[in-house]
Amino acid sequence: MNQPQMKAITRLKYGGPEVLSIKNLDIPVPGNHEVLIKVFAATVNRTDCAILSGKPFIMRLFTGLFKPKRAVPGTDFAGIIEAVGSKVIAYKPGDRVWGFNDMGLGSYAQYMTLAENAAIEIIPEAFSYEQAAASSEGAHYAYNFINKVKLVAGQKVMVNGATGAIGSAAVQMLKSMDIYVAATAGTKNLELVKSLGADKVIDYINEDFTKDEEKYDFVFDAVGKSTFAKCKPLLTPRGIYISSELGPGVQNPFLALITPLFGGKKVIFPVPKNIKGSLRFIKKLIEQGSFKPVIDRTYNMEEIGDAYKRAASGQKTGNLVVHFNT
Repeated sequence: MNQPQMKAITRLKYGGPEVLSIKNLDIPVPGNHEVLIKVFAATVNRTDCAILSGKPFIMRLFTGLFKPKRAVPGTDFAGIIEAVGSKVIAYKPGDRVWGFNDMGLGSYAQYMTLAENAAIEIIPEAFSYEQAAASSEGAHYAYNFINKVKLVAGQKVMVNGATGAIGSAAVQMLKSMDIYVAATAGTKNLELVKSLGADKVIDYINEDFTKDEEKYDFVFDAVGKSTFAKCKPLLTPRGIYISSELGPGVQNPFLALITPLFGGKKVIFPVPKNIKGSLRFIKKLIEQGSFKPVIDRTYNMEEIGDAYKRAASGQKTGNLVVHFNT
């Protein structure tokens, strides 16, 4: 008897969107401790772009040195549990779930299996599959800015790049903690960032945010397009700079090691961890009505290449969502 099949996006080597193709694969069968998920939505994000290209090269230590370990890409998903293994106790068929793994899940397929103890959460009732998928990668990294420091209500934070998946999530998380938020955005997105709760929005197209005269307890560079040296004048005497990127000279991890030795202003490098903890935090904010992801565009499976090109362009606003079972 033939195994039922599904459509999946696959690749055999590192490269750009041109290495991707859609193939028919067998629908996987869950093991004893696994769940079978029908995938409705996933995003194409910065992490996905790095896994697809194998750049920076350090990614390959986790995803495969010379060729990808996983033929099917995808780091996040939202879907419904279709079947469970014989020893699964936490989930049941019919549960709406979403999840994330920054090393890859193989979620760009109509069906996928995951271990019961993977980073999975039940989708809040009011949320769609699109919204849930868009509440993982960027929000996880945003939370890993916030949980690296001790925030106190009334403090001031500058968020550079508030229209990306990370930045738009960070603004909402900070406002849920009664933090004063200044944020940068392009001209067309000023009102969007205000609607997320930002107290002050700087149009980076017409103004250099590093010349702002206010002083901030923290600068969160959610796009990694500035540097500690440029942002240092913005910081209070013991202020902290955190970037989502290594820095143009790969200096941020090094600065995170040496700047604390001198006192005063310093750099923290936000190594992301505890994805389950992030998803629980995000779910709580969703249920409180304090978080809603920004979605830029949606695509079908056949348009996956366009989604990757949009993600790599740096022009997206929030998240790019791909549909797999429509």
